[in-house]
Amino acid sequence: MGNDATTVATGAPVVAFVPDLLDRSRIESAGRRAQLAVVFVDRPEDLPGAVAGGARRVVLDLGRPGVLDVLPRLGEARTVGFASHVDAPLLEAAVAAGCDEVLPRSVFFRRMAGRAPFPASTDGP
Repeated sequence: MGNDATTVATGAPVVAFVPDLLDRSRIESAGRRAQLAVVFVDRPEDLPGAVAGGARRVVLDLGRPGVLDVLPRLGEARTVGFASHVDAPLLEAAVAAGCDEVLPRSVFFRRMAGRAPFPASTDGP
């Protein structure tokens, strides 16, 4: 994984490819509130290895190059991605590529501020 991987709290791991530092901070804070470990990777190519290492939830900034290419390689991890609400073709492409949940950026971060910020995995916490 990337050299700036950060883990917070304890619990089922969440892996995220979210390069923007402000967005990372918001996701990290949501992880603490949900008592879930959050690990950030530097490149989309690092995601399959993180999932193979036990992550059951994946958070994706869909607007970044390479993200759609790795979606089919993420196995059974529950994926949620976000992008601009005006980029409907990208949101549709993410669904077609296998992203479990695709949200407009504003909805995603509104949910991050809520009580259950991360999508439920298919096999436990």
